[in-house]
Amino acid sequence: MEFRHLGRSGLMVSEISYGNWITHGSQVEEEAAHACVRAALDEGITTFDTADAYAGTRAEEVLGRALKGVRRESVEIFTKVFWPTGDGQNDRGLSRKHLTEAIDGSLRRLGTDYVDLYQAHRYDYETPLEETLKTFDDLVRRGKILYVGVSEWTAPQIQRALEIADQMGFDRLVSNQPQYSMLWRIIEADVVPLCSREGVGQVVWSPIAQGVLTGKYLPGQAPPSGSRAADPVSAGPIGRFMNDDLLTRVQDLRPIAADLGLSMAQLAIAWVLQNPDVSSAIIGATRPDQVRENVKASGVKLGADVLERIDQVLGEHVQRDGSLVERMSPKTRD
Repeated sequence: MEFRHLGRSGLMVSEISYGNWITHGSQVEEEAAHACVRAALDEGITTFDTADAYAGTRAEEVLGRALKGVRRESVEIFTKVFWPTGDGQNDRGLSRKHLTEAIDGSLRRLGTDYVDLYQAHRYDYETPLEETLKTFDDLVRRGKILYVGVSEWTAPQIQRALEIADQMGFDRLVSNQPQYSMLWRIIEADVVPLCSREGVGQVVWSPIAQGVLTGKYLPGQAPPSGSRAADPVSAGPIGRFMNDDLLTRVQDLRPIAADLGLSMAQLAIAWVLQNPDVSSAIIGATRPDQVRENVKASGVKLGADVLERIDQVLGEHVQRDGSLVERMSPKTRD
């Protein structure tokens, strides 16, 4: 496993991190979740990402139990806040009240005194940004969080947050967590250039495009039983990739992966790690063998000729529209 700085901060993270969105507390049994975490640790992953809203707060609980007994200083625990975790009007968003109460809930579920990175899961249009950033800064001063990040924020939102932090002397954002893959490159237009200048690293999710880039979805065939595309709960987000022409292009990546001695998933993860602005790529898993295979992408270098071949194969199916970043954030907290 290789390691990178989280943005321009001094924090080192494993360049492949383990995330438990959708899986822990919902798709897989707890024993299987623990086995995946143990495999991640065995393979050198030290960075673990979750969120309070995942599986209705259960994902944090499962991760906390899976990491019990692990030396706290040996891992980096990331969590996120924004989406509803209760029925009350203040059980959501980025207000001072919710942030203050939410971090205590996350720490209790994770079984730790602090998290290494606390991320605003989306931008909150209903709370003054100054209030949110001041509260994050207070939580840093109180030792409950070490670093502050965001997820799926637009370039102007990140820029404004950095300006306020500089003006008020608050801790600056060190990371952004966007979706990023060979097929989904919308952050490259505006978000990455800004973050690169400002020292904000990208902790990217869905580097294998929710499983599409593994090649397991074949054109003209129904999704395999038990796969994400076959699950009514998770089939929505993956739908944008489920068309026969795109799936055919993905199959055309197989010779490229084979020439490099890589699996399709390893090629996809290695691709995002070629971007120097990516601090870490988040992988998920339902089985330990998936973890063991995917971590082999760490340290893989892809030549310019390989990157060009990938672009030629995928062609117009690469989504580059930077305006889609804003659509990832809801205008209300509901």
